[in-house]
Amino acid sequence: MFQLRDYQLETINRITNSMRQGNKRIIVQQPPRTGKTVIMAEIARRTTAKGNNVLFIIHRKEVLDQARQTFGLQGVDPNYLQMGMVQRLNRHIDQINEPQLILIDEAHHSLAKSYRKIIDAFPQAFILYFTATPIRTGHDQMDQIADDLIPGKTIEWLQAHHFLAQFKYFGPTGIDDSKLKRQSGEYTAESIDQAMNKKIYGEIVDQYSKLAKGKQAVVYCHSIESAKRVMDQFRSRGITAAEVDGETNPETRDRIVQTFRDQQIMILVNVNLFTEGVDLPNIDCVIMARPTCSLALYLQFSMRCLNPREGKTAIIIDHVGNFKRFGLPNAKHDWQEAIVTKDKRKSKGGGIDIPPIVQCSYCFGTFYRKDMVDQYCPLCGQELTTKQKDFVVVNEDLQEIKENEAVKKRRQMVEAILNSEVSNNVQHKELYELKTLKEFQAYGKAHGYKPGWAYYRWKNRSNG
Repeated sequence: MFQLRDYQLETINRITNSMRQGNKRIIVQQPPRTGKTVIMAEIARRTTAKGNNVLFIIHRKEVLDQARQTFGLQGVDPNYLQMGMVQRLNRHIDQINEPQLILIDEAHHSLAKSYRKIIDAFPQAFILYFTATPIRTGHDQMDQIADDLIPGKTIEWLQAHHFLAQFKYFGPTGIDDSKLKRQSGEYTAESIDQAMNKKIYGEIVDQYSKLAKGKQAVVYCHSIESAKRVMDQFRSRGITAAEVDGETNPETRDRIVQTFRDQQIMILVNVNLFTEGVDLPNIDCVIMARPTCSLALYLQFSMRCLNPREGKTAIIIDHVGNFKRFGLPNAKHDWQEAIVTKDKRKSKGGGIDIPPIVQCSYCFGTFYRKDMVDQYCPLCGQELTTKQKDFVVVNEDLQEIKENEAVKKRRQMVEAILNSEVSNNVQHKELYELKTLKEFQAYGKAHGYKPGWAYYRWKNRSNG
């Protein structure tokens, strides 16, 4: 039986309190690598010990197999437990013993019809939606199916208390984002090929050898062709590597993964496999060779190597600029805001395709879509347009991305705006003559107004 950590017990207590307050459908957010399966197993153990039925739902076989093992080790009574993949359960709802509690893992998928059919069949059951990222790329969000949200500890807190490893993050100077095209909420494989021009900023094997030599690593690629090419590159340098993808025979895939767990392979290259739930505890390095516009995927990619070990510092190598879309993995997220269904996103033309969470390329400020006004950054007033530039294939050293440097750079750039010639231009203007956010900021600073004054007045300038 697993000995639960204090923050895991705290989560269970908060769930219990929420239920006592009358909430029956509760989102439980837990960051990747923090043992949410153990939390679910302990909840299931307590529930089945009272003779109540529990139904566990997941969408991937590998995750289901691991969950079964964890639930067994935790002492869950199998006589009151049913576990299955959503696809099969959906076809055999009439064979499910009516549950008093439904546990859904990777629950950001649970707005799908296959999940809702099962949920609707048992309206009296309590439902716990477990997920690391309670946010979806489409219009509908999880507030449509839940009464309450229980957020987990922040990643920074978990690192400070040694439940997650510290990391160093290395990233390229840029990627040709203008060539990336989205379909169904994600970048297409064809557009990624074009954006990377068959190559990646900083040759993958060179950078691994320089930054993470001797560390076991997982590489994330966007296509089988690119994954096999990366595998061949490592092998040509005498570094043991294997590749697995959705077309790999399950027995072969399991054998390769076990060989990697046994540390007989240094590099494991994959396509869309090692994201949700799969336990690979030996990883000390992650290499991202695939851009994504999904925060859920980004956190699963980047945090795959954060299992803690004394003295460990994980290495994250981002060849495709994902940090520019989402910040560093330990960035804080307002999950309470994220679960709220937003208006449908409609393109306004001009090549702008803004994701739900936006980062200004000028001041590096990061903010929600709702904070935008007329396609301008609410922090510095810069117009948000797709940055056009020539694609340059380079073999440059990747630069370490440090959070304190990013914060310092943002502050310096904002200060530069306020100290620019705009300040001189507004000295003799009246308030009604101001037009841009930069002018309002400079005017506000000159008159000693609070920082929020400029944005408020600029936003409401049409009202006088």
